[in-house]
Amino acid sequence: MSATMTRDGRSDDLILEMRGITKAFGSFKALEDVTLDVRRGEIHAICGENGAGKSTLMNVLSGVWPRGTYDGDIVYDGQVRQFRSIRDSEDVGIVIIHQELALIPFLSVAENIFLGNEKQSRGVIDWDATNREAARLLEDVGLDVRPQTRVADLGVGHQQLIEIAKALSKDVRLLILDEPTAALNDEDSAHLLDLMRGLRERGISMVMISHKLGEITSIADRTTIIRDGRTIQTSPIHGEGAIDEDEIIRLMVGRSLDNRYPEHVATVGPEVLTIRDWTVHHPIDTSRTVVDRAGLSLCRGEIVGLAGLMGAGRTELAMSVFGHSYGVGISGTVLKEGREVSTSSVARAMRHGLAYVSEDRKVLGLNLIQDVKTNTTAAALGKIARHGVVDDSAELEAAEGYRRELRTKTASLSTPVGSLSGGNQQKVALAKWMFTDPDVLILDEPTRGIDVGAKYEIYQIINRLADSGKAVLVISSELPELLGICDRIYAMSQGRITGQLPRSEATQESLMKLMTIENPDQTEKDGAK
Repeated sequence: MSATMTRDGRSDDLILEMRGITKAFGSFKALEDVTLDVRRGEIHAICGENGAGKSTLMNVLSGVWPRGTYDGDIVYDGQVRQFRSIRDSEDVGIVIIHQELALIPFLSVAENIFLGNEKQSRGVIDWDATNREAARLLEDVGLDVRPQTRVADLGVGHQQLIEIAKALSKDVRLLILDEPTAALNDEDSAHLLDLMRGLRERGISMVMISHKLGEITSIADRTTIIRDGRTIQTSPIHGEGAIDEDEIIRLMVGRSLDNRYPEHVATVGPEVLTIRDWTVHHPIDTSRTVVDRAGLSLCRGEIVGLAGLMGAGRTELAMSVFGHSYGVGISGTVLKEGREVSTSSVARAMRHGLAYVSEDRKVLGLNLIQDVKTNTTAAALGKIARHGVVDDSAELEAAEGYRRELRTKTASLSTPVGSLSGGNQQKVALAKWMFTDPDVLILDEPTRGIDVGAKYEIYQIINRLADSGKAVLVISSELPELLGICDRIYAMSQGRITGQLPRSEATQESLMKLMTIENPDQTEKDGAK
């Protein structure tokens, strides 16, 4: 597409320019003189570390932060705009899909698509028109569900497509997607990226915030890197002057990361945890077995990975071992240092030295409205209590110690956890369970939704935990991550452990072969043997 210039020097090729955007929260400047331009019909990626200001910039654009709360200009479709609300930006075709999806679970798909934009006839909702138009939009996004289906009955991948259908119903021209694939499996991610390519062909411009650099380099046309609230550079992804993943990382974090995974030499000690013949049934459909006679072992000083496709049973295994937090009809044996123990409640699991950091830090891992200090000590208040009363000084000292050790970026220990970036929230979640001083730490998707710089810091923390003699089990959907940090890796398929490989023998191909075995009964019955 060739660009023409207007009298004021603006390119007609641009649908959006953000000029000199500055946004402060009190004395803290989240954005300072940020510039961004988006061309018509392009996918423009915004890259930056957690807390760099990416989401704040998009909230300025979409009217979440209205005119008057920031400095600078938004030029959209050739006109300076002053959005006072999300409704104002949507009226001109700007729609934002946040990382935390804004769907109402107990309403139907059709009701969610047209919420606030109802199909009416004489002041009454026309349900025939609503469902008919919803069906057309669902077909547009490649989602084969009935408009009357409850959103609560659909997976997160389908819900992401419903959000896009909702945007299309508003005649979107500029679509903003904040971490659109962060919670999706590989299949759903690939479908969403294909849909984005199709929208681009239809002339819809998109701004994509993502930490998945492989996706960015495969789908984006250009990228703008933001660091510490400032624009660093805008570059093409392909062609002349193209930027690669290593350069994106360097610009994001302000330094080179020669290796995305820190070097580590394990000192493996004696076996500390053994799980045998572990079986778990679905909590609602009790006839369904979600973990089937699984077995694994962990040694002190060792980082062990657990790989598997979505639905393989990885999280179900971890949660059921940690206090029977998931499932019914649970059977099997847990051995701690060779002695059988009961982990049938969270308290019992903790007494035997187990800790579990959930994959969902916002719902199951942290209390977002509580501060950093309170979250850090929440799992082991007995360690800082005197006669049943929490010692404020001891609590402050403990929380400050973990803040320093993990290098958590927070204005103070009184800051609500919900206001921290994803990477810093993850550090608080880790601190919470490190404070219990466990022998075995289970980390479920410990780097989901955080940037490469923060990931590196999390890997360093995991290495230090192993070096201190703890056994660490890492569950991850990213095979390169498991291959980069683990000493041994188990694979699961259909609820069964299908094999294990030492780091020296593990590859993405060999793990994927184990993860896709269709009949796990033909594999080794106990992966721990």
